[in-house]
Amino acid sequence: MGAAVLAAAPGLASAQESDVELAKMLANPVSDLVSLPFQFNYDCCYGPSDGERVTLNIQPVVPLHLTDDWNLIIRTIVPVISQGESAPGLGDQMGFGDTLQTFFFSPKTEGVVLGFGPAISYPTGTDGFSAHQWAAGPAGLVLKQQGHMTYGLLATQLWAVDTGQPQEVNTTLLQPFFNYTFPNTTGVVVNFESTYDWTREQWTVPLNVGVTHMYKFGVNQKVQAGVFGRYYLDSPDGGPDWGLRFVLTYLIPS
Repeated sequence: MGAAVLAAAPGLASAQESDVELAKMLANPVSDLVSLPFQFNYDCCYGPSDGERVTLNIQPVVPLHLTDDWNLIIRTIVPVISQGESAPGLGDQMGFGDTLQTFFFSPKTEGVVLGFGPAISYPTGTDGFSAHQWAAGPAGLVLKQQGHMTYGLLATQLWAVDTGQPQEVNTTLLQPFFNYTFPNTTGVVVNFESTYDWTREQWTVPLNVGVTHMYKFGVNQKVQAGVFGRYYLDSPDGGPDWGLRFVLTYLIPS
């Protein structure tokens, strides 16, 4: 029995190392990995009625191999939103938010990882959840993976393409992030998702802190699950105070 255990141990270690590498790749927004994250967000408390909002972000990530030295990573966010009454008489609302799609051109380099390209916001949202205008601008990413740590910054700027709306889109998104992945695939994640609205001159700054872990279902299906707490360091008047986030990321073999 002892010999059998010794014989199986190298394979077990190899599988565990492979899962750790997958977890590290998921910490990299421009990794060469096809994935389908479902991000569930709960935020409280909007307006004088302390309304609640639940947002499901469907976020497929598709890498394309352009050349031996370059990848194109296409990241898409499709929000589905349900919001409770935030002020008397407003009632509950449910619908889609505007779709954000980012195209990161990323060179295959060692050490510091870079990504840059255009970001486009499509006016796919329903009334109450949409800016009702096309917007576009540049996006950039810089990160470093060192041992068990992944840290970096993602930035996006969006400007309205079609004018005519009373409030034109002009927003900057800054996302510094830090991830520490343990040998058992558990990750500790800290990030900010800071947005500055230049039109309204308002910051929205949520701090997210959470834990992730890799699981296996069936024969080959790998899923990373994560749970986060969120506290808003700054938000507009009537904006949320705190929130929760649950993430399920399905890894899709390429």
